[in-house]
Amino acid sequence: MAQNYLALDLETQKTFDEVGRQNLHKLKVSVVGIYDYLNDEYRCYEESEISILEERLKSAELLIGFNIRRFDLPVLSPYLFLSIETLPVLDLMDEIEKVRGHRVSLHSVAQATLGITKTGEGWNAVNLYAQGRIEELKRYCLNDVKLTKEIYDYGCRENRVYFISNRDWKKYEIPINWNGLASVKKETSFPTSLF
Repeated sequence: MAQNYLALDLETQKTFDEVGRQNLHKLKVSVVGIYDYLNDEYRCYEESEISILEERLKSAELLIGFNIRRFDLPVLSPYLFLSIETLPVLDLMDEIEKVRGHRVSLHSVAQATLGITKTGEGWNAVNLYAQGRIEELKRYCLNDVKLTKEIYDYGCRENRVYFISNRDWKKYEIPINWNGLASVKKETSFPTSLF
């Protein structure tokens, strides 16, 4: 039976250079991409469609993301009537940081674990939005959703993922246990900044 889980990633309209690192809420959402485990489908929501996404968020048993607590959810929060603190969240970056003692990037984990990489950087997404290239922006966002979903799936199957260190460029194994974490992921604090 399919799990009532969502993998989520979003892109922003603005950069930290424009709004400052302490003002996540001012970055504004350009698009939000999800993979819905219940329906086995990918979907992208534009800023004007976030109320539709909110209805789906309300019923999800687990929201999976990469740096979702420190970035995606604080950026999304001003658009929602529900409190982000009530969402059951599994932040893959946080879980990896608990094991490694430092943060790693989605790119390094995807490259080492899946053999595939991100298709660009966050500033590329801001440029696509500014240029009105919304379909390209959606593809970029959904690629990050796919990487997040596949890293999560791999970790559930293998109880480990990998990353490539930016210090010595070697591949390292990260033992993890993501199975059964849905019931323990309702935490009450969300940082308001990345640092």
